[in-house]
Amino acid sequence: MADLMVDQDTDARLRRTAGIRSIRLGDTKVSYVPDGEVRLRPLELLPDTTEEVWTAHPQYLDATGNLVGSVGALLVEHGDRALLIDAGFGPQSHEGAEGPVSAIRGGALVRSLAALGRGPESIEAVAFTHLHSDHLGWACHLAPGGGRPVFTNAEYLVSEPEWERRDLLEDQGMTEQVAALAPRVRTVTDGQEVFPGVRVRITPGHTVGHAEYVVTGGGRRLIAFGDAVHSPIQIDHPEWSAAFDHDTERTAGHRRRLVAELAEPGTFGFGVHLADVVFGRVVRDGTAPAWRPVDA
Repeated sequence: MADLMVDQDTDARLRRTAGIRSIRLGDTKVSYVPDGEVRLRPLELLPDTTEEVWTAHPQYLDATGNLVGSVGALLVEHGDRALLIDAGFGPQSHEGAEGPVSAIRGGALVRSLAALGRGPESIEAVAFTHLHSDHLGWACHLAPGGGRPVFTNAEYLVSEPEWERRDLLEDQGMTEQVAALAPRVRTVTDGQEVFPGVRVRITPGHTVGHAEYVVTGGGRRLIAFGDAVHSPIQIDHPEWSAAFDHDTERTAGHRRRLVAELAEPGTFGFGVHLADVVFGRVVRDGTAPAWRPVDA
C-alpha cells in the first residue's frame, strides 16, 4: 500500500509544475526557482514516440493531453555568495498554434528569489546552459521601473562554442536578446570552475555549445543537465530526442551516458523542465520509472 501511495504521489507531480524546492550538498544549498510553466505537445516534442506510447503512460499528460513542464532557474548558494543557472522565460507568455509548445509563460522568478531570501542584485553571475529564450528570460529584461538590468551585479557565463555561434540566434530573430547579453558575457570552457564547487562541462547536441553544471559538496554531486532531458520519460528512453535538439543523434548518445552517470552512488540530477520532479536520481530496478524524485 505504501508503494502504491508513493507511485500515486509521483504521478500527480508529473502533471503539475514545481514550486520552490531545495536540497543541500554539504555547505552548498541548491534551490529550484520557479518562473512559470510550459505545456508541450508530446508527439511534436518527442517525434519518435507514438500515440500508443502515451496511451500506455497517461501519468505524464494533463487533462488536455499535454506534457507539463516547469520553467525557472537553479540557485546555488555557498555562504553569502549566489550563482544562478539559467534565468527562466521572463515576464511574458506565448501560445503556439502548432509545434511542440502549446503554451509557455513566465514572470515569477524575481518573486521566487525573494521567497528564498535573495534579491536579484545579490546574484554574482548567471550561468547559462544554452541560449534559448526560455533560459535567457530575465537576463534580457530591465528591472521594473528603471533602466537597469534585473541582475544588476551579475556577469553572464556562456560556453565558448555557444557564444561563438550566436549568429544562429540572430538568424532566429533573437538579435535583441544577443545585444542585451553581449556587454556582460564572459565565455567559459570545459572543466572550468565558475563558482565554489561548480564546474562547467560542455555537452553539444541540444545546441552547438550546450553546457551542464556539476555541483559538488558533502560527498554528493548534482548535475544540472539543462535541456539534455525535457521529460522524465526520456530517462527510460534516452533514444528519444526532442524536436528542439540541434543534433538529435548526438543528444541521444549523450543522454545515454548521462543516465548511466545519474545512476552512480551519490549522484543526483536537476532538470529545469521536469514538471514537479526537477531534482531526482536514476534507479533502474525494473519496477518503476527510472527517474525518482529527490526532495532533500
